[in-house]
Amino acid sequence: MMKQLLPHRHKSKIMEKLELLPFPGDVTWNGSIIYLDRDGVINIGSENYVNSPDELEILPGVADSLAKLKLAGFRLCLVTNQSPINRGIWGHGTLEKIHEKLIAELLNDDKNAFLDLILYSPYAPMENSIARKPEPGMLRSGNLIINSAELNIEIHPESSSLNPSILFPEGEMSAMVGDRDVDYLAGKSHGVRTFIVNPAIGLPQVISRILDKNDKGDVMQ
Repeated sequence: MMKQLLPHRHKSKIMEKLELLPFPGDVTWNGSIIYLDRDGVINIGSENYVNSPDELEILPGVADSLAKLKLAGFRLCLVTNQSPINRGIWGHGTLEKIHEKLIAELLNDDKNAFLDLILYSPYAPMENSIARKPEPGMLRSGNLIINSAELNIEIHPESSSLNPSILFPEGEMSAMVGDRDVDYLAGKSHGVRTFIVNPAIGLPQVISRILDKNDKGDVMQ
């Protein structure tokens, strides 16, 4: 049975009101959100996990790609499975340090390469959490948090249910970008375009496709 175990959020309570940074220049929100897996999309992944800030290595061209999305008016939401936490390998504090380094390195590469929201699932597969991909819980949370912030309204009081009926309509160019089947399934379940990348290349592989509103994403057999 799927459990309504909520995702966690970098340095904030999950449904705390989000303070969005302005877009660069005169850019305004286009109404769409790009949901991004982390390992194999933003940084080099590892079968043994990224276990410390020292092990984090941003993939080439990712900061430039994120900046292009910002300049096109997208909000950006990182959605990453991080089961080492509930497996007892390391804790939330370690992940916070890894994400602090991720943020700093992206901004160092390009001042416009900023993520609006970082969500993560600490749950192991056997916990059957809706917040662990391939389930769509992190994407649903991102939808609620970012749209509420853009509209400057309080997050829905029933947000913890992650019920699809309280979600905001997704923009026509919203998308999920990942490197694995679980990412594809989460994106499709949430109802957005989904792009699968080679983990050795990551986001830059599909940036032109994301920006093409006529590209409906990948179809997996």
